Order: sequence, then C-alpha cells, then structure tokens
Amino acid sequence: MNKREIIDRVAGDAGITKQAAEAAVGAVTASIAESLARGDDVAIAGFGRFTRTQRAAREGRNPRTGERIAIGPSVGVSFKAGKALKDALN
Repeated sequence: MNKREIIDRVAGDAGITKQAAEAAVGAVTASIAESLARGDDVAIAGFGRFTRTQRAAREGRNPRTGERIAIGPSVGVSFKAGKALKDALN
C-alpha cells in the first residue's frame, strides 16, 4: 500500500474528501518526522513505536573496486509493532 492508497482508504473510511484525507495523512507523517528529528520517540497506542537509532562510523568496501571506504555515522529509524498490531496479523 502506498501513500495514495492510504489517502483513498482514509477518505472512504472517514467519509471525507480526498483533499481533506491528504491533508490529514500529510499532517500525521510530518508530525512523526518532526518528532523524530527532535530526538523524540513516537508511540501510537495499539500500533507501535518509532525510535531513532544511531549508527556508528564504520569501514566499508566499494563493491566495484574492493577499495576500503569510510562510512560516517548516521541516524536511522526503527519501528517496533505494538501488541494490537501483532495480534491483528496473527
């Protein structure tokens, strides 16, 4: 399911226009991204938790030449599904 399909589903389930659904979905995703950028975790009860993860600097290899390259530290995002979501899948 992609963003457009989510917007269509929200519009249909909530009985609102696609424009309103697009604004709502956009606001939710922007809020999650802003919170994670600030360093806050985002927990949605019954769904799951988004957390920031720190990746240390490491050494890698260029797959084409085999030459060693330095990969700098970076920040990623992890998601842990909540119990209700896990139960819905099983």
